[in-house]
Parts: sequence; C-alpha cells; structure tokens
Amino acid sequence: MSLDPARMIPMANAIRALSMDAVQKAQSGHPGMPMGMADVATVLWSNYLKYDSAAPHWADRDRFVLSAGHGSMLIYSLLHLSGYAHPTMEEIENFRQLGSPTAGHPENFLLPGVECTTGPLGQGLAMAVGMAMAERHLNAEFGDELVDHRTWVIAGDGCLMEGINHEAIGLAGHLNLSRLVVFWDDNQITIDGSTDLSTSENVRARFEATGWFVNSCDGHDYADIARAIDEALEANRPALIACRTMIGRGAPNKQGTAATHGAPLGAEEVAAAREELNWQSEPFQIPDQVREEWRSAGSRGHEIRSDWGTRLDNSERKAEFERRMAGDLPEGFDLKEFISGLIREPAKVATRKASENALAAINARLPETVGGSADLTGSNNTKTADQNIFSADDRSGRYVYYGIREFGMSAAMNGMALHGGVIPYGGTFLVFSDYCRPAIRLSALQEARVIYVMTHDSIGLGEDGPTHQPVEHLQSLRVIPNLLVMRPGDAVETAECWEIALQQKKRPTVLALSRQGLAQFRTEEAEENRSARGAYRIKDAEADRRVILIATGSEVGLALDCAKDLEARGIGADVVSMPCSELFDEQSPAYRDNILPNVGPEEILRVSIEAGTTFGWERYTMANGLRIGIDSFGTSAPAEDAFEKFGFTSEAIIRKVVAKLEE
Repeated sequence: MSLDPARMIPMANAIRALSMDAVQKAQSGHPGMPMGMADVATVLWSNYLKYDSAAPHWADRDRFVLSAGHGSMLIYSLLHLSGYAHPTMEEIENFRQLGSPTAGHPENFLLPGVECTTGPLGQGLAMAVGMAMAERHLNAEFGDELVDHRTWVIAGDGCLMEGINHEAIGLAGHLNLSRLVVFWDDNQITIDGSTDLSTSENVRARFEATGWFVNSCDGHDYADIARAIDEALEANRPALIACRTMIGRGAPNKQGTAATHGAPLGAEEVAAAREELNWQSEPFQIPDQVREEWRSAGSRGHEIRSDWGTRLDNSERKAEFERRMAGDLPEGFDLKEFISGLIREPAKVATRKASENALAAINARLPETVGGSADLTGSNNTKTADQNIFSADDRSGRYVYYGIREFGMSAAMNGMALHGGVIPYGGTFLVFSDYCRPAIRLSALQEARVIYVMTHDSIGLGEDGPTHQPVEHLQSLRVIPNLLVMRPGDAVETAECWEIALQQKKRPTVLALSRQGLAQFRTEEAEENRSARGAYRIKDAEADRRVILIATGSEVGLALDCAKDLEARGIGADVVSMPCSELFDEQSPAYRDNILPNVGPEEILRVSIEAGTTFGWERYTMANGLRIGIDSFGTSAPAEDAFEKFGFTSEAIIRKVVAKLEE
C-alpha cells in the first residue's frame, strides 16, 4: 500500500481519536502511548504485517506483541479498524468496563489478535523472543511452505528498563533470531516525567553489544519509518528500531509530557486535539473513507493466506502440523507402558532423575517438546540423549541452553507455548522460582501449557544451605490460580505427574523434584493415573484408624515409616500421598470425604508432613490437626543431618503424634 501522507495521516489519526475518546469515556487509561505510536503502527499494519483480519488464528500469521501493554487502546484500535470481528465499536466504547474484552491491559484469552497478555513491562518483549524461537524451530521442521513469519514488538522505555529485557535480548542476540523486530517507542517520558530523571544508559549500544541490528527513525515520518523497517528486514539479525516519537501526539497542550501517560486528556484537551488533528468526526465515529482504507489493509493478507492453505492441503504433513498447532497430543498417548516398567523394576532414585527417565520416553514420542534449563542442565536433568541443541546454527534442536536467565527462560517459554506447535519445559532450582514467579503467574493467567521443572525441592538439597533451600516456595506457588504444583514422591508418581502436565492444554505445571534418592513406594499396577486425583490413600490403617498422615514428595516415604511404627503401637494410621493439592480440590466431595473423612479431630487426627512451611496445611488437617513442617529458613548441612535437625524423622514425628492424641 501507498505511504502517501494523505492516506496515512487519517488512518493514524483514527487510532488517536479512538484512543483518546475511549480513555476519556472510561476516565481511566493511557492515551499518550497509542497517540505517539499511531504512525509507526499504521505503517506496520498497512504495509508489512502479514495477517488476515478474517482469520485471526491463521498459523502462519505474523505475531504482533504490544509489550507496552498499558497502551492497550493501540491494539484495540488496530484490531477494530482493520476488520477483526472483535472488538466492536460498542466494546471499545466500554473500554475498561466490567465484561468488556477491551480490558485495561491486553488479555490473550479475551480477544483474537492479542497474542499474549501484556502489562507487566518487559514480559511482552521476552515472550516475543519465545515466539520467534518457536517460529524458527517449526520452520526447520516443516519448511518455508508452512512456517515463514515474523514477530513484531512495540516496546516502551519501561520495557527496556525492566531487568527481564536484558535477559531476553541477550538470548535473542545469541540465538540470532533474525525474524524478530522490536520498535522502541523512544518518547523519553515515563510516568514520573522525563527519562532523564531515572536513566542515562545508551540503549542502542546495549542492544548492539548483544548482537542486534539497531537503527532509528522519525516515528512520525512514514517514509522514514518504512526505510528503517526495510533496513531491519535486510539485516539478518534481530532488530531494534528506535522510533523517536512524541507521547500524546496531537494533544496540543499536553503532548510530549507525562500528563498524557496514564490519565485521560480531559474534555477540553480532547476537543483541542480534534482541532489540532483536523478530526471532525464525533467520538467513536470513523469516516467511511478511513474505514475503507483500514479494511483494505486488514484484508491485504487474504490471498497470501489462501495460497498457504493450498500448500497445507497439499502437504503430506498436514495432519501432523495441524495436530501440533492445535496442541493435541498424539492419539493414544500415555505413559502406561513406561510406568509398568517402573513397577516391574522398582528403584531408589531422586525424582529429578526419575523425571529425566520419564522424559526419555516422552521426548521419543512427542516431537513437539522443547526442553531447556537455566544453566543447570546437569542438576535439573532436563536434557535427554536424543535432544540436539537449538542454536543459531541448528533450529531443529529441541534443547535450549538458556543461560543464567530464569525469568527470561520462563517468559520465553510462555511465548513458545502461546505461539503454538511446541510444548516447552524448562528447569531451575525450586528456590529460584522467585526469579520466575512473574512469568509463572502469566503462564497461569494466559492459560499457557508451560512445564516448569523445579528441582532441589527442600532442605534435602543439603550443603548449599538456606539461600538454596526452598521453604515457603511450594505454598507460595500453590496460591497462584490455574497453576498445578506437583510434588511427586517416587518414580511412578513422577511419571504420572509428567503425563498429567502434558495433558493440560490450558494451564501450566510446576514439578517440584528432589535432589536426594527416594525409595519407590508404588510397586503395584494401578487401573488409573492415581496422581491425577491429586491425593490418594497409599496405605490403609490396619488397627482402628486414629491418624491420617498426609504427605508430599520425599516425605511420603517418611510417612509410611511413621505409620508402620504407629501400627506397632496399636494406633491405626492411613497414609495419603498428595502430589497435587489443586487436583485434589477438583475431585468430587464424595472422593475428598473418602480420602479425608469429615469427622472431628477428637476421633481422627490429621497430620500433614512436608519439608516446607506449614502455612496453609490447616485446610486439610483442620484447625486442631498437626502440621509437621519448617517455619524458618534451612541450614547448611548434609541432607540427613538437616532433616534430623528440623524433626523429619520417624521418632520425632511419632512423639508429636502420640502427644497430640493424648491431649
């Protein structure tokens, strides 16, 4: 399409008008960024972005990520104007209102065309890195005929200040993700005011140092914007385009100032902006000619998509490609045969090693899995023998060395999962879930199938001491909605938990795995995946039941030892393994009542045993139950000594149980 300003200016001004009107009506929002980047976005969406507004889920579309998600009216305007079915004009008028898909920040589950949920600054850029990784990997697998698209990002100063961007751009530069282009909204304004208040770094030099191509443009000159994009596309490297813009452009008294950043312009300034922009339409009205120009831009990719569809129909790999992009597992996939082998040959292994063994079976059968680790491959046991390395030289590889970039790894995995076609998993120590937590939260919010392999799950890691020993982490992760936190207790449960995690198309999973070897307590075949119930009875009381021991992970074996000693005292004890409390909570009331009978604590004492904080366990033990845990930081010592110090021995636990029963 033409870059004639006579066409482009009204198209860009339509974005400005919708943005300032929607924010003004809502009396809430950020009009400055959409008004400032309207020209860049118009050039991109009308001349470069590969998309078809009639097919928002087209697999080979370009991905557009608004990392500066506070400027959400930019993408809402673009989607509406270019002809997407949603948001409608009515939905734009209801910007930020209850029930409207035009939320305060873009949500991927509310609107087709919003590729990922953005708002926490920097994460959109980092997720785009994952999308670019997924695109190149699938391109290596299926070829240019089916996978040949780009990832485009609009990022603001805030995105490029947040620490995660350093991790993300370092990874992208190292991997030479040349299909990734980032527009930096270089308006030199943050909420507090001029960027001079808080930063003096040379952003361009930083990107160049990590291997990116960097250029710049006048963000309000259409020809110059196009020139910068053309140069970026020829660079064969990830590219940063520094777009010098004026925040709130078009608002004559407030443009270029922080006053346009996070607040409505006000009725007088909106009226003045209309005059400044020569925009004569009423609020939420788009002139017919402008709408036609935008709809033409939105349908520009229809023929390209149609040709792609023909290639897909003629491809021998159509069914496999569609299966992967739909996120479906191969028909009949399960780990029953692998688990049967574990039953036949029980072994004492750390669950991190059991996870590696399960992955060997999984990766051989699921070509869509892409693993990795944040520089802890040998500790997390996330790489299997058949996995080659995903690198700048080999995009077909299925293992990523993320480096010491826990947050960047987690966000990139979100991007990979949201792109589709791959199932990402990545490892680090459980204690470093703190570094990953914002991305884990977005995994859950975005309904992304990401699998976090978190090893060294307790004081059982031993000598590295309290800085590396997770205490509060299991419970802090369990409070995140739509996240499965699984802590298996032996090799069989580990395989079952992997099977469950892979089946979750719309939620992520954390696998909390031990460093130390654990005896296998599951030695009999089961008709179902018992861990899928979240909790199940691993041992029935032999004497009259007076105690229910509820344990997770490495403490299940300890609970079985305790139960044996209690039975010798004539105290009947059930043992319940609870690898995933979230799944247990989803079971029927009848099942939950059967596992944890709803009787008074004077009749049956419920005891939780987990090498972590006791906070929250009262949900299952009831207020008068007994909670065995660690409500302090750990200690540097061999694992056995650390467990003994904190009372994780059969003798210490039985003393507490007996004393409680005698109260």
